[in-house]
Amino acid sequence: MSFIETAVLTSSDRCSKGEAEDVSGKLVSEILKTIGARTAAYDIVPDEIPAIKEKLIHYCDALGVNLVITTGGTGFSGRDITPEATGQVIEKLIPGLSELMRAEGLKKTKKAVLSRGICGIRGNTIIINLPGSPRAVRESLEAVLDLIPHSLEMLRGGKH
Repeated sequence: MSFIETAVLTSSDRCSKGEAEDVSGKLVSEILKTIGARTAAYDIVPDEIPAIKEKLIHYCDALGVNLVITTGGTGFSGRDITPEATGQVIEKLIPGLSELMRAEGLKKTKKAVLSRGICGIRGNTIIINLPGSPRAVRESLEAVLDLIPHSLEMLRGGKH
């Protein structure tokens, strides 16, 4: 697959209010360019399940993007609910991607295992939750980046 249409969603109360700059969401788009991906949609929403679900469903069902990457909301605070929102819209889990991101992160810091991000499939779209910090975004996404084109090819019925 040579062309990947993506959407990037940042879940952050502070960024959604304009109180902080969304460095992580922009970083995701830059990293994805290295595998030929184009960001078709980019949004920032507060840490609220309805807002996250609405965007994820829109990206998958209306826009029909191949890949959705979320950043933020994977921690332990009461407002960190991105995995829960994602779990309500996906049809299949992809536990191996989440496990690989945490395993690779563990090589740098034990804190990597504290990310609760999940990965899954909705229709013809893969959704990947990343942590919110730019460093964790880079480390997590780079851990699975080379698997994304093949994963999308498999999802479309290609060779396994």
